Formats: sequence, C-alpha cells, structure tokens
Amino acid sequence: MQIGPIPLANRLFVAPMAGVTDRPFRMLCKSLGAGYAVSEMVTSRPDLWASLKTSRRANHDGETSPISVQIAGTDARMMADAAAYNIDRGAQIIDINMGCPAKKVCNKWAGSALMQDEPLALSIVEAVVAAAAPYGVPVTLKMRTGWCDAQKNAVAIARAAESAGVQMLTVHGRTREQGYAGRAEYRTIAAVKAAVRIPVVANGDIDSPEKARDVLAATGADAVMIGRAAQGRPWIFREIGHFLATGEHLAPPLVAEVRRLLIDHLQEHYALYGERTGVRSARKHIGWYVRGLPGAEAFRARMNAIEDTARQTAAVKDFWDALEATMQRLPTAMPAAPAEADADETQPH
Repeated sequence: MQIGPIPLANRLFVAPMAGVTDRPFRMLCKSLGAGYAVSEMVTSRPDLWASLKTSRRANHDGETSPISVQIAGTDARMMADAAAYNIDRGAQIIDINMGCPAKKVCNKWAGSALMQDEPLALSIVEAVVAAAAPYGVPVTLKMRTGWCDAQKNAVAIARAAESAGVQMLTVHGRTREQGYAGRAEYRTIAAVKAAVRIPVVANGDIDSPEKARDVLAATGADAVMIGRAAQGRPWIFREIGHFLATGEHLAPPLVAEVRRLLIDHLQEHYALYGERTGVRSARKHIGWYVRGLPGAEAFRARMNAIEDTARQTAAVKDFWDALEATMQRLPTAMPAAPAEADADETQPH
C-alpha cells in the first residue's frame, strides 16, 4: 500500500477529525498499529494561518512519516496556496476535504458542499495538484457518496479527480444529508473502486475487526479508515491488523497498559495545548477512554470539574489504579463512541 511514491506501513488509516486527530493522537494511533493518519482540517484562509488553532493543527514536531495534512476551502487559488504553505511546514501528503458535513463548513460551500458543484470541485483539485507537483507531494481526496440520496455523484468526482492527478480517494459511505446518522452504505464505495485505478479507502462505521474484514471484502477497497471507533480505543488498529493477518482476536488490553497509554497521551496533549486549554480539551479523550467502565459516570462528573493538569492527571491515575484492583484486562465488548452534536469538532471529515 502506498500513496504515490510514499509507502505505508499497512492499510489501516486514522480518519481526520477536527478537535481529535491532533499530533499527540495521531502519533499514539500510529504507535498502536495505524499505518497512516491524516491531520485535522486546516483552513485555506491565509488570514487564519497565524491563529493559535491553525498553528497547533499544523504542528508536526516529532511526528513520524508520512505527514498528511487535510485542507478545506472553496477558492482554488487559496487552496493551492494552503497546500504550498503546509508543504513548507512539513506536509508530505495533501488531502482535500470534500467530506465534512458540518453546517458551518457547508454553509460556506466547503467540505461536502463542494460535491454539489463539480466544476468548482475539479478546479480546486487541479489547482492543488499543480501546487503540490513541484515538491513531489501527492494529493489525495476525501469525499462522501454525494450530497443526498438523489445526488450520489462520488463515481463522477472520483474519475475526474483521478484524471486531474489525485493519487488516492477516501469515500465515507454516507451522503452529506445523512451527517453521521443511519448506517453507512458500501455499494457506492465499491462502484468508485471499480471506476478508478488509484487506491480507494473505505470509511464509515468500521468499529471492529470483523467489520473491517467485511467492508474490505464488500468494496474491494485498498484500505479502511477509522474515526469514531478509535476515540478512547486507539489500540483498535492493532486489533484489526492482527485479525486480518491471523483470523484470531487479540486479548483486550491490560488495564495497566491503558493507564500508561492514557497518562502518556495526556502529557503530550498538555505539552501541545498548555495548561488552561489542555485540561479542558483533554476531558473528551479521558471520557472516551473510560466509557462503559465501572464508575465511569461518577468519575467523569468529578473530572470535568478539575481545572489544572496536575490534579486531572492524579484523578486519572486514581481511577485506573482502582480499576486494576478489580480487573486485569478491559472488558471484551467496549461501547463505540456516540455521534456528537458538533460534527466539526469531534467527527471524521
């Protein structure tokens, strides 16, 4: 599996999720079996590049290769400039966002709204490919099956994108109209795979080793991309990889290992965001890790009232120490992450 000239470790990918797939989370998932991870969505607006949010999203210090950055916007020239800007800051792959369903993105005709205007979408693809070409940087595209059930045009856009020089396509098996509701469908992804020669990645509702196997078989896709199922469960990549290779399930992780992973994750998270923002933005990650475990709801209520990183870390250690006294490994069946109200902040793009 590779993207253009860039080889990948495997075919298990981390979906770009705003507010989630920052550098610490991407590096954690890679260390636990993900072969590839795409950054949070970065705006193409140059007036926002110096903002704290964008500078954090464009931070790749110490990140393992390949470094992939997703950009979003509606103007071809601005998108081309954004590609060059991020390449200068370490991006080795540029991904075009044509899949985000969030209203505040689509209302500006970015994200999946671009699928309603195929000429504009193609002009953006052509401009980004041309901007990345002098650097030898491949361009990929992430999209949905279409705007709505009556307008599923993923195959047409896939063919045009391939002709324009895109070197990998990811398809989320929902329309923009669906958001994250209902079930993903994979027939359209299979049709895209049959229509192009470049690698195609299947995305949507992949939350177990069996589901990954079944989606790969149903679509013929070259890889799968996992979003919500990795929230609080970054070891899902090694579980899927082991199952695909052997047909057998790994034992659930040791409580002691998860405690260590979470503490390490928190330290990297605090280092990126600082004290005030770090303690608050870490709450969702901590909540995902403990979801479904004994005493989790009461712990979350206490933890969400903590306002400094040292006390937050101590509370997390105490919770996992108490849990380890009652069980050696996590339960076999852990609940999946629910869909969140603010898709732009917690959902795959």
